[in-house]
Formats: sequence, structure tokens, C-alpha cells
Amino acid sequence: MESEQLKSSSQRWMNAALAAFAEGPDSYDFAVHHAGVATEHLLKAYLAGIHPALIVDGRHFDSLLHATGLGSHAAPLTKAKTIGLADAHERVLKLLPRKIPIDKKALEPLADARNGVAHSAIHDSTQAEAVFTVCLRLADPILEELKVDPVSYWGPYRVLHDKLVDEQVRQERVAAEALLVKARSLFEQRFGHMPPRERDVVLATITSKPMITMSYEAPKTCPACGAQGWVAGEVNVQGIPAHEGAYLIPYGFHCAACDLEVDSKLLPHLGDLDEEIFLDDDPYDYLGDEPPVDEDIYRGR
Repeated sequence: MESEQLKSSSQRWMNAALAAFAEGPDSYDFAVHHAGVATEHLLKAYLAGIHPALIVDGRHFDSLLHATGLGSHAAPLTKAKTIGLADAHERVLKLLPRKIPIDKKALEPLADARNGVAHSAIHDSTQAEAVFTVCLRLADPILEELKVDPVSYWGPYRVLHDKLVDEQVRQERVAAEALLVKARSLFEQRFGHMPPRERDVVLATITSKPMITMSYEAPKTCPACGAQGWVAGEVNVQGIPAHEGAYLIPYGFHCAACDLEVDSKLLPHLGDLDEEIFLDDDPYDYLGDEPPVDEDIYRGR
């Protein structure tokens, strides 16, 4: 449950994963499996660095005892139960929402590939590169938070890391541009023949409500056609009282006028669609708790 031990373990697993990936398709099963383990350990290293309790299964009391320094009252540490990759990612995402480029949906291919190999020796080798790149892009900001030297962590595979990430970014930019071209063409077909005043009335009607729903939606100008679209995402409360605010972290965008639909992977390539939005609401509305009665406590005095 020590952060340093988890960081060291993550680096060993990652080097093994990169070595397997470099060997080619016959070793892609090892690559995706080891990459998944390395990512899990790196996420847990960040959480454990805050407090070991953040990586244990909260339903298992003996594990909580070990995490809180009371292991002498518990079963051996080898029997401790910790969270898995998905839960570790979810916890880190909540703590670092504006720094993690991989959301829950984007993580699924990596988690599925790792579990598929571990439990049933099944994986899609044609998706190995995309799966592997998810791991690399998730690891980078965690290494920065942990103040781990990336040259040391990636070792002789730093060049491979850079090429994979750069190629993924290039592909995403091309895909984003293709979405814009398609959406602009459709918008012109639908509304290009209308007089401006009539078109404005129609657009105001069809764009008045979000077509995608998550925990929260907010209006945003469409980068393709200029009509009102909607971003949807999850609400994150930034440290009360330090920043005192709730923010929408966008995970998707849709415009009813031109049918532009963007998932979290492509949002950063389309202007400001991925930028968090400050919500003019009481943060406690999203925490599910009542504010402390003592105002001095609330202000951190």
C-alpha cells in the first residue's frame, strides 16, 4: 500500500509491456495485459500517496485497518483487498478532473483488454495499438503529479511512447476535422435555402434542449455551424472552501442543427468544447451534504 512501491512496480510492468509490444502481434496479449497492470499500479501510487485508504475496498474492514495503520488487528496484509483499475481511475478522475485526458468510456478498451487476457486469454490484436495508447496518455499526467522523471519511467522505450502518442493525436485531429466537414455540409443542406430570419426561428426551436444527457448539460456554440449545441458531462466540486465552486467537466457534445456529435476523445481538438464550465449553483447541491452549521468551519478557520 506504499506509493513508492506501487510506482516501482508500475515502471517494471510498463517496461515489460512496451518490450512485448515492440516484439509484434504475437506478443500483443502480454503488452495489453502488462500495460493494464502498470496503469492500475500507477493510479494507485497517486492515491496511496494521498492516503493508503484510497486504494482499499471500503467494504473490507481488515483492509481498512491496514490502510489506517492498525494492521496488527487484521488478517495478514497479503489478504488485503484493493480496488481494481476502473475504480482507481474513477477516484483519480474525481481528484484530477482537469488533468486526466481519459474518461470512463475511453478507459473501457484498456480495462476490457487486460481483463480479457487475464481471465480468458482473449483480446483483439487489431486494437492493441489503440488500447496501448490509452494507457500511455493516462500515465503521462499521473507521472507529472507524482513528480516521476518520464525519461526514467519510460526508459529505452521513450521514443516508442512518443511515436504512439503523436500518431494517436494526429488521427484524432483528422477525425475531428472530418466531423466538422460532414456537419457543415449537412447544415447547408438543411438550412442553406432558408431566409436568415426563418432559419433563426427554426434553429431556436430545435436547439433549445439537449439531445444528450449525463449528470449535467450546458449550452455551447457549435464549432461547425455556429448554432447552439450542448455539452454534457459530470459535475466536479473543486475543493471547498479553497475554490468554492462546482464545474461541469464535458464528456460529449451534440448539435441538433448539424448533427455534430463528439465524444470525449475528440473534444480537445474542437476549440473550447473540452473546457470546464463554472456552474452558478451551490456546490453542496452536488455533494449531497448540508453545509456545516459553523460558518468558521465552512471558511476553513
